[in-house]
Amino acid sequence: MKKIFLSAILAGAVIAFGGTVFLSVENTVVGSLFFTIGLFVVCTRGLHLFTGKVCYVFDNDAAYAKTLPVIWLGNLAGTSLIALAEKCTRLVSLSARAQGICELKLSEPLFGAFILAVFCNVMIYIGVEGYRSNPHELGKYLALFFGVCVFILCGFEHCVANMYYFTMGGAWSGRAVLYLLVMTVGNAAGGVIGPLARKVLSR
Repeated sequence: MKKIFLSAILAGAVIAFGGTVFLSVENTVVGSLFFTIGLFVVCTRGLHLFTGKVCYVFDNDAAYAKTLPVIWLGNLAGTSLIALAEKCTRLVSLSARAQGICELKLSEPLFGAFILAVFCNVMIYIGVEGYRSNPHELGKYLALFFGVCVFILCGFEHCVANMYYFTMGGAWSGRAVLYLLVMTVGNAAGGVIGPLARKVLSR
């Protein structure tokens, strides 16, 4: 479990770096493209990212499910550590943009945030499963890039990315925690749609 937690911290850190580059560029298309560095490293290095691992919860035993809260906490630690470290540098200037993003996220009705989180992890599953199962090398990486770019450009809610934005934007509050939990549940729901649909269709 200790190794899983450390791996989850690293996963959170690389997602935070993706968030950093997104905040650093004006063009959202370019930002979404380079944000993909996070999921790219997670998949190629086998790191533990909650939004990826939760997709396969029904394909594994109960012990697997018990690792998910540990992974979530590790992701929170990783994203927060990077954001707090960046605030000690000139990158603190990114806080203003992060704050604006957080205000938009927290102005969404809770049910809307849940739906956007569901849609997000449908895209994450497409990206991760495409990477895992596509027999063509180019196809593996296109699946990752398209899955991530689509969820960002559509404004879908990714709980781990939002951990970074909330810390960078100084937006933590009781409301932010509630929204993050709702988004986490939405990500979990969205992540299992693909695997469950695949099982039904394969019968």
